[in-house]
Amino acid sequence: MAEQPSYPTALGASDPTTIRLLGTDLAADVMGEVGFGELAFWLATQERPTPGQVRVFEAVLAALADHGFTPTAIVTRLTYLSAPDSIQGALAAGLLGGGSRFLGVTEDTGRFLHDVLAGEEQLPAVDDAAGWDALALETVRAQRAAKRFVPGLGHHVHKEGDPRTPRLMQIAREEGQFGPHLALFEAIGRVHPQVLGRTLPLNGAGVCGAALADLGLPLPLLRGFALLARTAGLIGQLAEELRHPVANDIFLSVDLNNRSVAPDPWTDGTP
Repeated sequence: MAEQPSYPTALGASDPTTIRLLGTDLAADVMGEVGFGELAFWLATQERPTPGQVRVFEAVLAALADHGFTPTAIVTRLTYLSAPDSIQGALAAGLLGGGSRFLGVTEDTGRFLHDVLAGEEQLPAVDDAAGWDALALETVRAQRAAKRFVPGLGHHVHKEGDPRTPRLMQIAREEGQFGPHLALFEAIGRVHPQVLGRTLPLNGAGVCGAALADLGLPLPLLRGFALLARTAGLIGQLAEELRHPVANDIFLSVDLNNRSVAPDPWTDGTP
């Protein structure tokens, strides 16, 4: 007789009377006892986070939840206008827009910092600002020489400083979660003007990536946490659209103001 297949999981499993999740009884041990942020962290790592880790993690989620009429918010509202019967479609449309220009910088920054740190045989002490500055200077110079941007450096609105950046770093320090990724990114913020000849802000979404990496969360999932946060924001966008709709105005603004022009044949994309 063929052996029955087995699919082990430490996540959700149920029988006729109980539901198990992460080795606990969902109804008795999780519901009403574990906050959603704590549970999301726990699900991703399969290790229950400390209160300090939860505070930093939830601060990241709050920082990334909503930024107003971004492309992700607009497309969510427009999709809902087109298909009000498909709330899941509207949310999915917004989440699919979480790429390299919006939300993706969280993952890009975390991965970039991790790669730099992984290449160092002996890291400077976290409290040695001079050591971090030296590594940051080397990093920025290498990116400049390769004609590549430093992920998370610069913001199209907060040109004088992203208000999320100092606050998240403060919370990480208060909770003992300020690790090498944040230390390196903070140093990049100090030294990059020496290389670039101008001062750019540390993007709050980039700081979020550094903080998530310092929490030990899986690098391939960093964008997933940004999308988790943005899901709450998109639900808020849809709730506001129900009360104060603007999607139809956005649609009509484009539809009634378009103009016909001569065809512009495609070349190689060079202006």
